Amino acid sequence: MDTCSLRKLCCGLYLYFLYQPCRTFRRPNPSRHYCCGCRMILLLEATRRALGPPLMVVAAVFLLYTFGGPHMPDVIAHKGASLNKAMSHLWLTTEGVFGVALGVSTSFVFLFVLFGAMLERAGAGAYFIKVAFSLLGHMRGGPAKAAVVASGLSGLVSGSSIANVVTTGTFTIPLMKRVGFPGTKAGAVEVAASTNGQLTPPIMGAAAFLMVEYVGISYVEVIKAALLPALISYIALLYIVHLEACKAGMSGLPRRYKPTMAQSLLSFTGTILGLVVISAAVYYGIGWTKGVFGAAATPMIAIVVLIAYVALVRYSASYQDHIMEDPEQELTEVPEPGPTVKSGLYFLLPIVVLVWCLTVERFSPGLSAFWATIFMIFILLTQRPLLALFNKEKTLPDAAMEGVHDLLESLVSGARNMIGIGVATAAAGTVVGVVTLTGIGLVMTDFVEFISGGNIIMMLIFTAIISLILGMGLPTTANYIVVSTLMAPVIVTLGAQNGLIIPLIAVHLFVFYFGILADDTPPVGLAAFAAAAIAKSDPIRTGIQGFTYDIRTAILPFMFVFNTQLLMMNIDSWWHLLLTVLSAVIAMLTFSAATQGWWFTKTKWWEVAALLIITFSLFRPGFWWDMVYPPKHEMPGTLIVDATDKLAIGEPIELQVSGENLEGRIITKHVRLPFDESAVNPDDRIASTGLMLRQEGDKMLVDMIEFGSPAEAAGIDFDWEITKVSLPAVRPMKEWVFVPTLLLLVALGWNQRRRARLTQMSTAA
Repeated sequence: MDTCSLRKLCCGLYLYFLYQPCRTFRRPNPSRHYCCGCRMILLLEATRRALGPPLMVVAAVFLLYTFGGPHMPDVIAHKGASLNKAMSHLWLTTEGVFGVALGVSTSFVFLFVLFGAMLERAGAGAYFIKVAFSLLGHMRGGPAKAAVVASGLSGLVSGSSIANVVTTGTFTIPLMKRVGFPGTKAGAVEVAASTNGQLTPPIMGAAAFLMVEYVGISYVEVIKAALLPALISYIALLYIVHLEACKAGMSGLPRRYKPTMAQSLLSFTGTILGLVVISAAVYYGIGWTKGVFGAAATPMIAIVVLIAYVALVRYSASYQDHIMEDPEQELTEVPEPGPTVKSGLYFLLPIVVLVWCLTVERFSPGLSAFWATIFMIFILLTQRPLLALFNKEKTLPDAAMEGVHDLLESLVSGARNMIGIGVATAAAGTVVGVVTLTGIGLVMTDFVEFISGGNIIMMLIFTAIISLILGMGLPTTANYIVVSTLMAPVIVTLGAQNGLIIPLIAVHLFVFYFGILADDTPPVGLAAFAAAAIAKSDPIRTGIQGFTYDIRTAILPFMFVFNTQLLMMNIDSWWHLLLTVLSAVIAMLTFSAATQGWWFTKTKWWEVAALLIITFSLFRPGFWWDMVYPPKHEMPGTLIVDATDKLAIGEPIELQVSGENLEGRIITKHVRLPFDESAVNPDDRIASTGLMLRQEGDKMLVDMIEFGSPAEAAGIDFDWEITKVSLPAVRPMKEWVFVPTLLLLVALGWNQRRRARLTQMSTAA
């Protein structure tokens, strides 16, 4: 062990053995805060070594701000902090380094990282890549489409955009170049696909698990909110690749045989429908066994899973020649879909176990990852011996030793992959601690309000730019922690003051998206650099091209902030869900055609403008509908009881309140308070929100706030006035905007097809 590592170990042991004296001893103790200072310096050095200078510089700047507060410009000045106070706050409390971020990363993020490393070592990554090529490789621009799908499937394993590039890109980029993609575009497609891989549930990187703690919702709700944006973004990227292939007249890889249309449909839809049927059988099968067998259902289900695993390994053993052990080996033709899919079906079982634990059992993320990892350990130890037993190609002792070696290598790989995440969350915890110690979060509210002039769009653009700039050098997790800590409360607060109630999960996903997009944003897009190295192309040009592909993803956060239906919120029926999904997919495809300058043929400037208007109308139909039909019916605050009586069970009440905050400023904001569903009469429903009211003349005032109530969480204080109550207006559904919008889209499509035919006829002549 070198001297530096020994110092770090001693500093860590100091806190472990002397935590109780440090926690209870209140007198100034020079040795304590000097030791904390040494630990802080070592943390900065570890950050520099593991992640490079950018995050270290950000943490150091915030530390300097802590001590130099009185000397800062007036707009961000504060009274400062002593070394003892700062180090105690950052190291001996849960507000700094050892806060939520590091706690989440050590409690269950590591288990997910380890799970992904084991799945990759078992061969799942190579399996997913070859499955994608077997299904899509023969299409026009097929290798690029397969790269998109392979990166999405790999995102289930890695949860990292850069990891996706270096694993799938080594295989997909050369194939894309071989069918006609320039090196810049081949690398850009892989970068765009890989950044989307980190947006794909159920494993979305460490930042997604931090949302659970910061937003205060379950991980199932995070998955639910992130699912539709990730889906439509991937569909749009496939379409972009198709348009690029059409423009260049590309073709796919050759196939060993040309199946009939019926065989193609059966091969593709049979695989999808098979997975759906299996998932449905598992869901409903396990559901009724719990009701019938109670606690005995769990061991019974475990036995069924083990039997299914052995059966699938036996079934897959005869197709092992279709497994691609080395992702870098050259692929000269499209693999047959059937045998390729069958060669590794058992790799789906660990993901099924993980998703089941998260979404059905409602286990915590840590416990879900634990059981999935335990199952992966079992697979790593038994996969090769079982295949050797069924294929009789190796002796069982040799195969068992290979399984042990795979397990040990996956443990080492998981630990190495976790170093960067652990250091990043610890360093970002320093920023969080400085924010809570100095109160800069309140200063940021005034600063952003001043810059944006209270305009929500300008505020979101400002937040996006901050995320992109910081994300150029910071890992996604650290970027998310820093920006969400500073900006998320600001956006929610200023949005409420301007009449827009923004769900907190929408703001956090907004920051998360732009933090990921920074991986391919020039001049320091780490994923773009990795792809350019594989494609042997210019990194800056690759990053610029990748960002043009990712513009489709960049508009999504702006859309779901204003239209929360894209986050699966405020959807009241299946047909409403179907309408939301279809309109969002069409909108994203339309936007892709507009940004690529090609649909059925090259688009003209007025067609691009029309496509952008159609995109906006499909994403935000309420923008136009609100001009015709007001969305709310407003009543005076004194009529809150009458308004409450008109609301349906489960429907929250929206209030406009005003009053004096802690800084002595009079503010006005909109809040939405949920009722207790057991409350029936209006008075009980109002009381369930935590509001105790009194009326003075023509004013309805808040007499008292119940501790821990929705009203307190919304920031309402006593003696505030309820100025208005908003009820949903009775009006036709806003989706009627889709009718003229789709008619315009059909007209544009007809005109494009007509021009495309004329171009073909003139070329042929």
